[in-house]
Amino acid sequence: MASNFDIELADAVPPLVLALDVGSTASRGMVYDAHGRPVGKRAKVPHAFTTAPGGTSEIDPDQVVEEIRQIIGELLGSLGEEQIAGVALDTFASSLVVIAEDGSPLTPCFTYADGRPGSQVDLLRDELSEEKLQQRTGTRLHGSYWPARLRWLATERPEVMQRAAHYLSLGDYLLLQLTGTLATGTSSAAWTGLVDRHTAQWYPELVEICGIRPDQLPPIHHLDQPVPVAEKQAAKIAKRWPALAQARWFAPITDGLAANVGLGAHDETAIGASCATSGALRVVVSEMPEELPPGLWCYRVSHDRALIGGALNDVGRALAWADVTLAVDQVEPEDLAQALTAEPHPTTPLVLPFFTGERSTGWASDAHAVLTGVTAASAPVEVYRGVLEGIALSYARIGAQLRQVAPQPEKLYAGGSVAGDHPELMQIMADAMRTPVTPVQLKRSTLHGTALLALETLAPGVRRAKPDRGPTLTPDYGRRRYYTDRYQRFERVYDALFG
Repeated sequence: MASNFDIELADAVPPLVLALDVGSTASRGMVYDAHGRPVGKRAKVPHAFTTAPGGTSEIDPDQVVEEIRQIIGELLGSLGEEQIAGVALDTFASSLVVIAEDGSPLTPCFTYADGRPGSQVDLLRDELSEEKLQQRTGTRLHGSYWPARLRWLATERPEVMQRAAHYLSLGDYLLLQLTGTLATGTSSAAWTGLVDRHTAQWYPELVEICGIRPDQLPPIHHLDQPVPVAEKQAAKIAKRWPALAQARWFAPITDGLAANVGLGAHDETAIGASCATSGALRVVVSEMPEELPPGLWCYRVSHDRALIGGALNDVGRALAWADVTLAVDQVEPEDLAQALTAEPHPTTPLVLPFFTGERSTGWASDAHAVLTGVTAASAPVEVYRGVLEGIALSYARIGAQLRQVAPQPEKLYAGGSVAGDHPELMQIMADAMRTPVTPVQLKRSTLHGTALLALETLAPGVRRAKPDRGPTLTPDYGRRRYYTDRYQRFERVYDALFG
């Protein structure tokens, strides 16, 4: 396969797939050919969540529908007579839109970042065994999952629950508006926290506990099960977008699954690391583990695979705090670079980088950042180095539990803005995790992964192109003792404050 990853339409090999992505800051789209290569230019429409004191984090679902329609029109306008074989969509996970019988929204889209349902988590813990829930659904009790969300909605807006016809994720709402079909993807369903990870179906007892009915939830479609388009909508699509007249539409998936596949971590042999504002480590497995470690989630993503991993609230966010607070813009660049690439030293402050609480592995949502070992002699660059080490150790904590249930990964592919902007973090991660780390130089790995998953059905026998990757950073085993000690100290401080 040619090393030139991005291609022009004249070089594209059919079938073509239109990939759409709804992220936290924008909606995006791109066309890919049968080899998974981006064709032409990407389309993007920025947006922002509506936030307010008290934890509000929302977005207008109809606004997102119009963004997606704009992106489809822009991309198809450059295709000429070429036909699109499939349309694939991913969105940010753990969203909720409640709709009426006529399909109109009764609520805004509540995003994963909406903190208001957090008040229901402790109440649910009094009713349910969180350990048994995690083993059944692969999820813990958390404000971003639907059990707490639906309880909060019933308490705060009972009139909505009374009028509700269906409860959807954002991607499901988009699919309904575009195709007239009520459906959800397996991963989108799993990220609600209401799916039995062993059966890949809605968990009836938990649905009832949440105060809703199974028939108010959309049917689940696996990755190889395109959804039918309603007859009336099919005619509208063919008239408005002739290039989509014969396209097969796929049920929406979550951005976490798409990002992993886009990085190249599509099976048990590799870990995918997302390193952006927040972060995650994930492994795609074909065999569902019987028992899950307490710090991880496990989402069923299709009939033949699951996604196991853990998430960090603060990666780029922690570095942004360090940039401002430590005024590193006033430090000579070479001095900062030297401090971040030098041999580790025990006088480096130990940092637990929980600036906005913790998810994996302890799920202490009220945790806060901790700096220890800071003295009058600690220079800003040393504290900055401590922040990087704290992030790497947070990844290592997830990695340690991952290897209990997915022991095969031999490599780690890292993507995201932080992976590209902070290569020194990649080396520290390799040392702390004792795993080779390969940066993937691909800006939109999520879009890429969404396209690749659709191509499994549309072009199953075609070899996929690989995006450019940076040099693999191998662990320096001379630093093993240092990072083992750091890891143990991190755990001791954590247990003392948040355990």
